Amino acid sequence: MRVPMSWLREYVDLPAEVSAREVGDGLIRAGLEVESVDHEGADVVGPLVVGRVLSFTEETHKNGKTVRWCSVDVGEQGAEPRGIVCGARNFAEGDLVVVALPGTTLPGDFTITARKTYGHVSDGMICSVAELGLGEDHDGILILDADEATPGDDAAALLHLRDDVLDIAVTPDRGYTMSVRGVAREAATAFGATFTDPVTDRAADLPPAGEEGYPVRVEDQTGCPVFAAVTVVGFDPERPSPRWLERRVQLAGMRPISLAVDVTNYVMLEIGQPIHGWDKSLLRGPIVVRRAEPGEKLQTLDGVTRALDPEDLVVTDDSGPVGLGGVMGGATTELSSTTRDIVVEAAFWDPVAIARTSRRHKLSSEASKRFERGVDPRIQVAAARRVAELLVDLGGGRIEDGTTVVGTPPEQLTRTMPADHASRVAGYTIPAERTVGRLRDVGCTVEVDGEDLRVTPPSWRPDLTDPNDFAEEVIRLEGYDAVPSVLPVAPPGLGLTPSQRLRRTIGRLLAGAGYVEVLSYPFVGTADFDRLRLPADDARRQALALANPLSEEEPLLRTTLLPGLLATARRNVGRGMTDLALFETGAVFRPTGDAPRAPRLPVDHPPTDEQIAALDAALPGQPRRVAVVLTGDRQPAGWWGPARPAGWADAIEAARTVAAAAGVNLTVRSDEHAPWHPGRCAILEVDGRLVGHAGELHPKVIEAYGLPARAAAMELEIDRLGAVAGPVRAPKVSSYPPAKEDVALLVDAQVPVAAVEAALRAGAGELLESVRLFDIYTGERVAEGTKSLAFALRFRAPDRTLTEAEVSAAKQAAVAAAARRTGASQRGA
Repeated sequence: MRVPMSWLREYVDLPAEVSAREVGDGLIRAGLEVESVDHEGADVVGPLVVGRVLSFTEETHKNGKTVRWCSVDVGEQGAEPRGIVCGARNFAEGDLVVVALPGTTLPGDFTITARKTYGHVSDGMICSVAELGLGEDHDGILILDADEATPGDDAAALLHLRDDVLDIAVTPDRGYTMSVRGVAREAATAFGATFTDPVTDRAADLPPAGEEGYPVRVEDQTGCPVFAAVTVVGFDPERPSPRWLERRVQLAGMRPISLAVDVTNYVMLEIGQPIHGWDKSLLRGPIVVRRAEPGEKLQTLDGVTRALDPEDLVVTDDSGPVGLGGVMGGATTELSSTTRDIVVEAAFWDPVAIARTSRRHKLSSEASKRFERGVDPRIQVAAARRVAELLVDLGGGRIEDGTTVVGTPPEQLTRTMPADHASRVAGYTIPAERTVGRLRDVGCTVEVDGEDLRVTPPSWRPDLTDPNDFAEEVIRLEGYDAVPSVLPVAPPGLGLTPSQRLRRTIGRLLAGAGYVEVLSYPFVGTADFDRLRLPADDARRQALALANPLSEEEPLLRTTLLPGLLATARRNVGRGMTDLALFETGAVFRPTGDAPRAPRLPVDHPPTDEQIAALDAALPGQPRRVAVVLTGDRQPAGWWGPARPAGWADAIEAARTVAAAAGVNLTVRSDEHAPWHPGRCAILEVDGRLVGHAGELHPKVIEAYGLPARAAAMELEIDRLGAVAGPVRAPKVSSYPPAKEDVALLVDAQVPVAAVEAALRAGAGELLESVRLFDIYTGERVAEGTKSLAFALRFRAPDRTLTEAEVSAAKQAAVAAAARRTGASQRGA
């Protein structure tokens, strides 16, 4: 909203010494977003005067251009008229024009000098609207009315050229500031000045509902609670808009069109009520407000024919729709250069219905912007009468007897709040009488009832609906800078939960292993599931759809972390970073089909335990996961040797790192699971419970994401680790030497290494400190269908040096357990 200061000062008695910048700062302190203070006309400097064309001669030059050599009286007493060359020809002798004398600087840093052109010395310039920065009309010069001024008058003042304009970004909750009336009220409050309401007292008392004027019927009272109409007859459509009116509409950001249209726009900008004018001669029968019927169409004022939706509110006559309610009028009843009788309409439309219609038709207008945010529902009659009076004053004619008023405005609800509520919200003391005063400043009616306040918000503030809204108004007028900065005191004895500590430990260990943490948006689309080659019946395809997604391509909440990680890897690979080790921790969302609908929680008091439980029951499952993606080389090449590419083993090792953080033993065995490569995919289990998968990605998945060949990934559910993990205990350190033994076992090729390792641990007993696989052999020296596994065993006792017999017995017990569980046999035994 652009607000000229000259207009603002008509309704708020600001001290003359207060500058536009200071007003803007005051409004910012009051919570409005003043983006800039524009000094319109400041780029026009120097003598800009009114001149009268006394005579001229037309001359055609060799280049084919015809110019006029003019004699112009600029009001200089005792001086000869000035000679000025002008290329325009839309003026006559005796016309009043605007003359920029030598020394004047016009917009674009164009300085006027007396210079020779077309064989004459041009002693100034006769200006057009565009040259003065008043519009885009380059067709001819600006002609003033004969009785508007005399030669020598200051043209800048006559044209209202210079003014300071506040450019305010209106937030959705402050629709009342989309008017000079609303901004003036805020300025008056910010500076303690007197505010004069341009609506006057007649806005407070609507005439009784009836149809005394032009007949109107409202069939949808919910969509249009109030509809007012006033008729003007005998209007002169050829009357131009006065200079002050055109300039104010222009400074406020709208284009002057004609007197009738400019007046409706002026009143909308002045008091915030959108107005529409109908050509009475083009209306067929009474005006009817209703919902659109299937198949109806309407050509709006922008020339577009629109197929109407049954949810659209429309204004109709006997011929059908003639306007899209609250958004834009129809072309068939448009005000034109022949309109003499005008039906002025001012209505209050349901904000939600207008917002939906505007978005449905992709049609945002000055009217819809205001109705979406909520206009004052008690000023429709005053607005219609204001427009009618201006039309008659400026364009002649008369106002017909009778004002049509259909419907009544919504009732303002009274709320009760503790007198100290604003203090408790702000965190510092605001006296109760100060709270009452601030609420009355914004237009609220306040009754003091002991320790409580009964507050009725004003009709122009539909955003004030509960005590916290009232508290916000008090706090913003007191000044946000007055709110103390106080750090909350943490309750003693509380720290991170076990789940939080586990996640932090996992992050530290993966970072220490060379992984870089990334954060991805939790939104995916069906294309991500297709790229991952998930089967049609895969549970990960059952994703929760967002009601209002940021992107139509990603309308779902993620059910796996891999799409975000792989997209990040693709972006980095595309920029030349091919050696990647990335990880992410976060929640995924797994909806359940029988979840109840989430309740709407109150905002004026904390929710009850039952409400919180109902809300939790409606939420989807949100397990925490960790995932890694590896591409390119895991270890770079150097003097130490060639590079080592990342592979499935690194992905499994990342899973072991995560398991170590939880203090659990991970079992790894082969599996087939999208998006991993069949035969190079491992299932990850803890105590027989599935916790995740790891391995090399499927080549088609790698191709879909544009990653280097043999890229690997791991995804593991942290919450399942926490369910089986106990407190991670520090290892016991023994000062006695270890005993080292190696053992080679022959097993069937299909037996998982993890199963053999688990059997060795179980059989060796408490003396076993560690077991490590250091070789896998298949070939000529072992039978076909078998493999040789070589393990390094370390034995140690906490209180003594182990004897050879103890070590041998523990080793043989471990081998025996492996033989019983996995069918292993010791090589060379």
